[in-house]
Amino acid sequence: MKYLSFGQQRILLVLALLLLGILYFKFYHSSPAPSEKIAKEIAIEVQGEIHKPGVYIFDHPPTLKEAIGKAGGLKEPASFDKNSLSESLKTGTLLNVRKESQQEVRIKIETMEAHKLLVFNIPLDLNRVSVEDLCLIPGIGESLAGEIVMYRERRKGFRSVEELIKVKGMGDKKYQSFKNFFIVGN
Repeated sequence: MKYLSFGQQRILLVLALLLLGILYFKFYHSSPAPSEKIAKEIAIEVQGEIHKPGVYIFDHPPTLKEAIGKAGGLKEPASFDKNSLSESLKTGTLLNVRKESQQEVRIKIETMEAHKLLVFNIPLDLNRVSVEDLCLIPGIGESLAGEIVMYRERRKGFRSVEELIKVKGMGDKKYQSFKNFFIVGN
């Protein structure tokens, strides 16, 4: 059996290192090109007097008209205020479409239920969440959830998510694992 010469071994070593470098940059050091935009999904739930109730995903903040259109439109024709149809919606919005009379449709804009928000990785508002909703988050039991709600009631609401650290039973480690589940809304 013939062995490779020293020169051939060096060429193979350089080629192997070049191949490893290419693979490293392709799989471990990839970053989006500056012109690429990272799309954030917007989840909107539509229910009530429409053809296809459900949760719909958009790649941009949709208008009321777009959300109702994606849900198949209204079951029966009705008139709308043109200004309200162009209103942009934020992720986690629930549109509840109800027929008030023969020609009048009322659309109530609310927030999706907590378990649906968590499925879509949408943070919960600390100033609106209930004990039951808090218990949906892994690692938060009834006692800690109760402490969070009591703290909120005593302080008349949270001013920032960082205030969670002051809740009885909330250590720094727990706070670090829970903080991304919450926001403080207006």
